[in-house]
Amino acid sequence: MAMEKELGQEEIDALFQAARARSQAVPDAPRSRVVPWSFSRSGQISNEQLRAISMINDIFARNLTHHLGAWFRSRVQVSLVSAEQIQFSEFLLRIPELAYVCSVRLEPLRAISVLQMDLTTAPSMIDLLLGGEGGPSEPRELTDIEEAILSGVVEAICRELTTAWQPVGLSFSFEKRQMQTQTPRLIPVSEKTLCLSFELRLGEISGLLNLAFPAVASNTILRRLAGERSRQRRHSPETRLRVRELAGACRTGAALHLPPVRVPASSLGALCPGAVLRFELPASRTPAQFRAGGVVLFSAAPVGHADHRAAHLLAASEAKK
Repeated sequence: MAMEKELGQEEIDALFQAARARSQAVPDAPRSRVVPWSFSRSGQISNEQLRAISMINDIFARNLTHHLGAWFRSRVQVSLVSAEQIQFSEFLLRIPELAYVCSVRLEPLRAISVLQMDLTTAPSMIDLLLGGEGGPSEPRELTDIEEAILSGVVEAICRELTTAWQPVGLSFSFEKRQMQTQTPRLIPVSEKTLCLSFELRLGEISGLLNLAFPAVASNTILRRLAGERSRQRRHSPETRLRVRELAGACRTGAALHLPPVRVPASSLGALCPGAVLRFELPASRTPAQFRAGGVVLFSAAPVGHADHRAAHLLAASEAKK
């Protein structure tokens, strides 16, 4: 008959210490971090997407500044104020009582966006287009003739938007002016829109130019911007080196040019095969120009190299430096 072994106090203490040592040796399982989340933040523009949108719209603002300035023959400044995602109902609340609101079609998405322009600058633009001085005027409702003239300005804005947003693959087409009571029917009021705000300054007068993209367009824009950025990041150093090698194998036009010179018309009239036309250029002190792709890179002198003609490069030009 087997006898049960009784443990002494020292043995019991040793077992507890061994169990405690094993539990301390096993690392704690990583715990998930729980943070509060608001579903209203879903789909917000990331900082990277905001930088890409700002870059595109800075191009649009600069191009529109030059276009309207040349068209109005006056000082015009267009600048981006903000780019944010808000509900269309909030966009509608920002529209002043007197404003020009129109629908703009987005292709190839077949979606409708809303463009809103403050009427503070409209009378001045119309006055400049009609040959006036474009002085300040109180905001007022437009006549039918003034509305037709302003629609030409909106079409110019749509053309510049198409040019700036070409990397995203969107084109903008002006449809028609919308009454403010009809505007909520263009986009559901609860839909989240991408809102772009620009300041249009004409001399001492300024007003806002706002553009609201529907969700289908804003999601496509943000997705394409993210894809464009990710494609740029995927280029490995080996790929860039390979592209550089392939570009180095391309051939470009190059020429050795003498400086422009004037010759008498009588000398040209007396030209015949075998004649020598004298240029009024010192042979020793007038270098030629080596150009590649039409750009002057070096001052050079024509020389011979074996059985070929060549250029002896003398000094780099400012374009090369």
